[in-house]
Amino acid sequence: MGERGPQKQRRDMGCMGAEDPSAIRNQSSRPSVPLIIGPTGVGKSSAAYEIARRRGGEIVVCDSRQVYDRLDIATNKPSPEAMRLVRYHLVGIADPASTYTVFEFIEAANATIADITARGKLPIVEGGTMLWADALAEGFSLGGVAPRPNRRAELERLPRESLAVLLHRLDPEAKVDSRNPVRLVRAIEVLEVAGPPLARLRTRRPPSWTPVRIGLDADLATIDRRLAERSQDQVARGLIEETRAALASGVPADAPVLTGIGYAEALACIRGEVPLSELADLMARSNRRYARRQLRWLRRNPHIRWFDATHDPVPGILEFLQEQNI
Repeated sequence: MGERGPQKQRRDMGCMGAEDPSAIRNQSSRPSVPLIIGPTGVGKSSAAYEIARRRGGEIVVCDSRQVYDRLDIATNKPSPEAMRLVRYHLVGIADPASTYTVFEFIEAANATIADITARGKLPIVEGGTMLWADALAEGFSLGGVAPRPNRRAELERLPRESLAVLLHRLDPEAKVDSRNPVRLVRAIEVLEVAGPPLARLRTRRPPSWTPVRIGLDADLATIDRRLAERSQDQVARGLIEETRAALASGVPADAPVLTGIGYAEALACIRGEVPLSELADLMARSNRRYARRQLRWLRRNPHIRWFDATHDPVPGILEFLQEQNI
């Protein structure tokens, strides 16, 4: 697969890291919930769908863009056919003109998982947004928000007094040393991603279920090819028209759903900054960079069981779930 030696060796052994798989089985009082994660374009959605279909499970979508209503193309929402055959949760439930926070998601996702397990079904979390997946699986802390280098550079250029004003505009109750610009910048960075209050971000509250992290990976050439094909398909399906319709309906151009990859480039095209002929290539480049950031983030986690998604990973995943009595 063109991988680095240690990573390839870990996958050949079947598990990345030192977590004892028997620990999953021993936590009988807490239901085990598969969490399908991996870089964008690797095939998480199709794998989660196939697992749910074959196991009679239901999918809890963990995605900070799919949660919004109406905008379907660049958010990569499941198809109407898939949603007829498998029950999906937390897709299209929020007004795209609003901001749906990670805390709202955690509350809704935990309630949904509890309901699915109470009905004797298998919940399968499809993890599209790494921050949300980590927050759901482990609780939350300041460390759960990955740095945003571009935004951090903007904030670091502001005087300390302006940083303090911005922080307390975001969260009037935030308790951060106003004399320390580094802490001010980090607090603002976190609040802009996760929403207030800051105090709630400092506490971890693990869920009442055991996350079983299933990671999908593939060689970069395969991921890049899939991302290029997906970007071309999204443009062909009417991405520009969908974006224009959202703006016409009152969704602000700076709404969270429109700042994601695909819509951000579509807005640039609408403004005349990007030719339509170059839109898909620009989206694919943005996605490639994002996929690599996601891989770096994920590979730090020793609790992920990795599967090769260059070819169909579902048979191996199903075998693993059966071995773990899930």
